[in-house]
Amino acid sequence: MPRTTLLLSCLLVLLGLSPALAASGKAVELRQSNSLVPFTPPQAFLAGCFLADEMDPSFLFGSVGEFASSRKCSVTWLIEDGEKARIDKPQKPGKPLEYTLYLEEDCPDGVNYYVFLDQSALTPKQWVEWRRQFHKNKAEGEYGAARDRMEKAVAGGLKVGGELRFIMRDGELTSSDPPEAALSKTLAFKPVYDLKAGAPVAK
Repeated sequence: MPRTTLLLSCLLVLLGLSPALAASGKAVELRQSNSLVPFTPPQAFLAGCFLADEMDPSFLFGSVGEFASSRKCSVTWLIEDGEKARIDKPQKPGKPLEYTLYLEEDCPDGVNYYVFLDQSALTPKQWVEWRRQFHKNKAEGEYGAARDRMEKAVAGGLKVGGELRFIMRDGELTSSDPPEAALSKTLAFKPVYDLKAGAPVAK
């Protein structure tokens, strides 16, 4: 290890920080431009499976925590500072929140963002109800089938923690397509449950 890197690591330890928390210049720039701050997600989110297609998901992947651990570079969970202020406020009983979290993967050649929705407090029924406020009477037609498939998965013992909505590279979307295909192909993260077949994926 170069002398300067060793000295920096020792200094970070003395300050009570892990060397892995020393974000690159690009990561710091992106955090500042997007008003993102470090955040510790709830355990129910990290332990739950996740969807990767908002409209017509074919699979459940899991868990969120396993996905984070599978990344090759240093990762940090982030949240928009305004969103953090919103969820820190006392919530109405029976009104669970859905909110956005960013998994930052800080690599030498660029910074990846895996943009998740934390839905760990929602049942499949509440998942559709949350969308009803945006899609009105179209929500049942657009999301009803996915809800029914998720309910079957949940009845079989799985827990749904969230949804991977976007993948970004250095602040730009890598694709307009849902992340579902990228997970199995370029990210080498396999699904655990086939929603359309209503059964676990064979290992």
